[in-house]
Amino acid sequence: MWQTRHVPAGPAPEFVGVLSSGEAVTLADWRAAHPQRAVLVYFWADWCPVCRTTQGTVESLRGDWPVLTVAMQSGGAAQVSAALRGRSLNWPAVVDGDGRIAAQYGLHGVPAFVVIDRDGDIRFAEMGYTTAAGLRLRMWWAQTFPGR
Repeated sequence: MWQTRHVPAGPAPEFVGVLSSGEAVTLADWRAAHPQRAVLVYFWADWCPVCRTTQGTVESLRGDWPVLTVAMQSGGAAQVSAALRGRSLNWPAVVDGDGRIAAQYGLHGVPAFVVIDRDGDIRFAEMGYTTAAGLRLRMWWAQTFPGR
């Protein structure tokens, strides 16, 4: 909880970014593509060893829940795409080369997980290793019991 003490409460901060594929994306548009669904925003970095241990958890979660990833301080689009290809991951990854998006969320490290309920409010945020069961429970809770 100490590591996420600067995460804002209430509505998730809007952001505009570019996916590693080169497409522009906003959080609002991405959420609109998944109406009435809780979503996960996963902050990771190519250089983060703990992120590598959680990538299987994130990959399995993507089968059941909308997950948007944010590559924090991992270079430009080409570098992020290469990192994803090298790990055989087909994630939508927003390039956050300078950490500006992470800063909007009050995050200063990776991996970090932000669960946004279907109403657009941040319900859970955590930093560091987390289990698949814990993430699935948080997603279910945010979907079943939205904050508003």
